[in-house]
Amino acid sequence: MSKKICYVVTIPLTIKAFFIPQIRYLSNNGFDVTVVCSRFGSDDAEVVENQLNGFAKIHYIDMPRGLSFFGSIKAIHKLKRFFKKEKFDLIQYSTPNASLYASTAALFTGCKIRNYHLMGFRFLGEKGIYGFILKLMEKITCLFSTNIECVSRSNLELGLNLKIFNEKKATVVWNGSSGGVDCKRFDIKKREAWRAGLRKDLGYSESDFIYGYVGRITRDKGINELIEAFLSLNNGAKLFIIGNYENDGSVDSVLWDKALHSENIRIHGPTDEIEKYYALIDVLVFPSHREGFGNVIIEAAAVGTPAVVADIPGPRDCVVAGKTGWFFSLSEKSGLANSMKKVKNIDCLEFGKNAEDFVKNNFDSEVLCKKICDRKNKLLSQ
Repeated sequence: MSKKICYVVTIPLTIKAFFIPQIRYLSNNGFDVTVVCSRFGSDDAEVVENQLNGFAKIHYIDMPRGLSFFGSIKAIHKLKRFFKKEKFDLIQYSTPNASLYASTAALFTGCKIRNYHLMGFRFLGEKGIYGFILKLMEKITCLFSTNIECVSRSNLELGLNLKIFNEKKATVVWNGSSGGVDCKRFDIKKREAWRAGLRKDLGYSESDFIYGYVGRITRDKGINELIEAFLSLNNGAKLFIIGNYENDGSVDSVLWDKALHSENIRIHGPTDEIEKYYALIDVLVFPSHREGFGNVIIEAAAVGTPAVVADIPGPRDCVVAGKTGWFFSLSEKSGLANSMKKVKNIDCLEFGKNAEDFVKNNFDSEVLCKKICDRKNKLLSQ
């Protein structure tokens, strides 16, 4: 008899970005999988439906993304009714809002295995009543969960230090990350061809040194520090930024205007061929203020691109300092600029090969999917 499990996230983009391979693997290994999310982002929902067709059922329940008392009560009620009807053996939830709603509903319906896939702490960096509420939400979710799977060892340690959860509940599957890296897609053997093709198409020469950034364009991701540091270098290098600009007022408008008008900075929207763009750049720069893990770091590494990374929980697990990349301290005003200056004069190819070996041995998605399957079977057998 198939084991019925449910994955709950707030939006379909999260499933698309992190969980497709493992859900397929679980489906092929005796699990009856259902995905629950809001229908936010119709394009992403359609992609997820197509990619999971034949592997998992999808059920849509609206879940508010911000703080909404009545919206939260409504979402919990709908989840509770759905869980009661389906009688899942295991319910797993990710992302803060969906996890609060799902853990509460799963507890009330008597699901014995409530697995929190903890992707990071949203309350970090927030102050006042808002930060207090976010931290309280996190503690409630962990309290209502029977098991907690942190995506990185450093975030597990942080959660214990902050007394967010009990040590007996928490673990990290294999070496962490949400889904590992598909080493067939992020293939270092194709690096040179991708690099040469994109540089030609985009008007870069092979001798151009290019720093790259991949992620949401917002303050928490360190975009202000990145632009300021790059503009201070004035060393003939280029900066290639890939991501969605989040018009939330957090990006310094003066710096952003300088970036838009700089002949050495290029801004590109999200792409489904990100593996090729990792090959385009010489070094990835990842100055995020808070992070659960740092998937773009290991994706870039799989293609042979090392990284300059903020020394914070999460990304700390993605780099071997002085071998696959470099750390800098967010507390040092010139820390990022100094690191970016230094790496321009280092053989990035050697670091890139080390990075690819590190990822292949520690974050291969095929191995991680098996580890996740073994973990689910272990929980269910208990």
